[in-house]
Amino acid sequence: MNMLSEHLLLLAIATPFLVAVAIFAGLPKRYSVKLSYLGFGVPALISLYLWRVLPADLGGHYAYLARYDTGLSVLGIKLTLGLNGISLPLFVLAGVVGLAAGLYAIQSGAERLKIYLALLLVMQSGLIGAFASVDVFFFYFFHELAVIPTFIMVGIWGGRDRSYAAMKLTIYLTLGAMLSLIGLILVYAQSQAGSFNLIELRQTLLAEPLSITVQKYGFGLLMFGFGILVSLWPFHTWAPLGYGAAPSSAAMLHAGVLKKFGLYGLVQIALPLLPLGAAQWSGVLSVLALGNILVIGFVTLAQRDLKQVVGYGSVMHMGYAFLGVATLSVVGAGGVVLMMVGHGLSVALLFLLSTSVHHRTQTFDLSEMGGLAQKAPVLAAFFVAATMASIGLPGLANFWGELTIFVAVWKSSPWLAAGAVAGVVITAIYALRATASVFFGSPSEAFAKVAAQTPPVDLRWSEKVPALILLVMLLVIGFWPKSLSTPLNSALQAIYPAMSALPPEIARK
Repeated sequence: MNMLSEHLLLLAIATPFLVAVAIFAGLPKRYSVKLSYLGFGVPALISLYLWRVLPADLGGHYAYLARYDTGLSVLGIKLTLGLNGISLPLFVLAGVVGLAAGLYAIQSGAERLKIYLALLLVMQSGLIGAFASVDVFFFYFFHELAVIPTFIMVGIWGGRDRSYAAMKLTIYLTLGAMLSLIGLILVYAQSQAGSFNLIELRQTLLAEPLSITVQKYGFGLLMFGFGILVSLWPFHTWAPLGYGAAPSSAAMLHAGVLKKFGLYGLVQIALPLLPLGAAQWSGVLSVLALGNILVIGFVTLAQRDLKQVVGYGSVMHMGYAFLGVATLSVVGAGGVVLMMVGHGLSVALLFLLSTSVHHRTQTFDLSEMGGLAQKAPVLAAFFVAATMASIGLPGLANFWGELTIFVAVWKSSPWLAAGAVAGVVITAIYALRATASVFFGSPSEAFAKVAAQTPPVDLRWSEKVPALILLVMLLVIGFWPKSLSTPLNSALQAIYPAMSALPPEIARK
């Protein structure tokens, strides 16, 4: 490993942040836009390069491990960056969705575009940092760095009910962050490891596991804290409201990537370190996950606003991921990671395309739409493909995550599996109905507005390019899942020894 390779992760984090600092410092607009291409492009290229060259047989080890002194070493805090089979898929997701959201934002013509791009770049830096961090302190720090711009962007560039949405986002996400922080501090304090480094924490707790009581409280704090950040039912109400109000690129980054932070924390940190605590909460988590799938699924069926359908559908699908966590298995955890990637790509694409529909019809109301495919066939084709991905069509990335989770849930409880499969039917109904309402059927008044437009109304290249990036990734992973699943399985098999050794009588509780 050469010197450059050791610092690629730091470069991926620093580039968007430094570009944002330059923009905040007063860089002229024309240079701000040009540098923004660099800020979004460098992390994406690095993530794709590392995806290509990362060894598939790392096991429990990290590649590109690099440590940087922060002056906090006395507290056991040191910026440690690295990738293993679990973090690699999320790192790639952050790079690719960040690039698509950034390209879309650059051409959006938003007011105060410089500041808008700078905030997105800060968000991108935080997302890349969170999934590249091996130190738990910086894992949490980078999440906070990414989430703060969300509040600002919703409050300034948001749409309907933006003030209320920003306030609700702040309250819920702050509560979730505080609970998860308390849980992380509890694990650190009780482990006696003297370090926030995840590698050292695992080694310490594998040799001397925490008591079942401490694990129970620790996992409970992390489950509810991370769960709120992911929109676990019934703590989900901030998400559809926030996504409905958020500007498109912010919604793409938050729903597509940032919301995966909590699930990633459960898979990478909570389950391996606190397996006995996870066993105590698995039943509760399963019930709450079914709430996401069934309760939110029926709520989604009742929506008549296109962006709310996408928002509530995103919340609903998190239920599958929580069910995968609740199985306490390597198969379930692997399915969760694969689903996070597929869902992140497809929901980001759906938010982008929903905004494209609005730009042409000036409405999100499904009852006012119809027949758009006649004038915008490319937009219709992309939207149908994104819809098929969200349903879990084979050949697209979402399929593999959902299939793996269903297998793990079936082994755990056929009744839970039946509830999960019912969610697929609900998804198909609301997704296909929304697609038909917008693009097919009798032309509506909104369609008449589109037909009257002189310029072409189909997708422009500024929309096609980011949409194509996301769709190509959905297809690549859909047809080549082993590129992610092989290193992922290797990592899970290595760091879940305590999970596989759970006594049956405890695992059933």
